[in-house]
Amino acid sequence: MLRYALAFFILALVAAFFGFGGIASASAGIAKILFFVFLIVFAVTAVMGVTAGRRVP
Repeated sequence: MLRYALAFFILALVAAFFGFGGIASASAGIAKILFFVFLIVFAVTAVMGVTAGRRVP
């Protein structure tokens, strides 16, 4: 998922360089959303990993 965010970010930079404002802003918005989704998924899995190691039989 982080790879998709990076791809949309690069697409936004290229589109901004060539002057396509609408495409650049849309790609940047998608990259930002995917990045935050990645951070949330990472935080959830990190917390689950830490709590799974603390189980006492």
